[in-house]
Amino acid sequence: MKAGLFIPCYVDQFYPQVAIATLQLLEKLGVEVVYPPNQTCCGQPMANSGFQHLTKGCDELFVKNFANLDYIICPSGSCTLHIKEHLHHDRHEATATAIRSNIYELTEFMTDILKVEKLDASFPHKVSMHQSCHGQRGLKISQMSELVAEPFSKPGKLLQMVKGIELVELSRPDECCGFGGSFCVFEEAVSAKMGKDRVADHINHGAEFITSADMSCLMHMEGILKRQKSKVQVKHIAEILNASL
Repeated sequence: MKAGLFIPCYVDQFYPQVAIATLQLLEKLGVEVVYPPNQTCCGQPMANSGFQHLTKGCDELFVKNFANLDYIICPSGSCTLHIKEHLHHDRHEATATAIRSNIYELTEFMTDILKVEKLDASFPHKVSMHQSCHGQRGLKISQMSELVAEPFSKPGKLLQMVKGIELVELSRPDECCGFGGSFCVFEEAVSAKMGKDRVADHINHGAEFITSADMSCLMHMEGILKRQKSKVQVKHIAEILNASL
């Protein structure tokens, strides 16, 4: 199995340890990973701001980088969803269509494609999970609490395989953190208040670490935690699933 590793630009620039953990985790699981070195932004920030028509260069580069791969894996629900729903190419639309079908968020890939049932990982800490809106409502990697349906969580299932971990239940398990990409710039007061409320739920339940499949949400909450001088830390789910015994 050959899979391309798509690393979002903000992860590459600010959280390279998440990219490294993702690579190491996939290799431990027997995946042959290819990393196209010329990859850059997928175009999501422009599209979210109403400039989808300006992402043609991003789309063409993405298709060039990730054509002819069995799968494409990304440690970010929002970037994955953007590619799934918005990637197009004027001259190579068939390739773009194949890519839209073959791209997976990391935990989605591990549960749906690799069907992981056991992990050699240990993280003896109290951990609460933030379920990002893109992952939950876009990619359907967990059930929405307002639906009368059987609950499930692909990230939660994987975290339960980690030795020593104590998963903390939240009062509002699928509430938005307020980041929302460009939303946190255009509506910074609303975004900050939503983030503070979200962080308080994690803190009030005794979490030592907050984890998520989206580093962008964690980045937003990390800024609030640091301003509050809190000892609670954020850690991408790939880092926890890759934590060696």
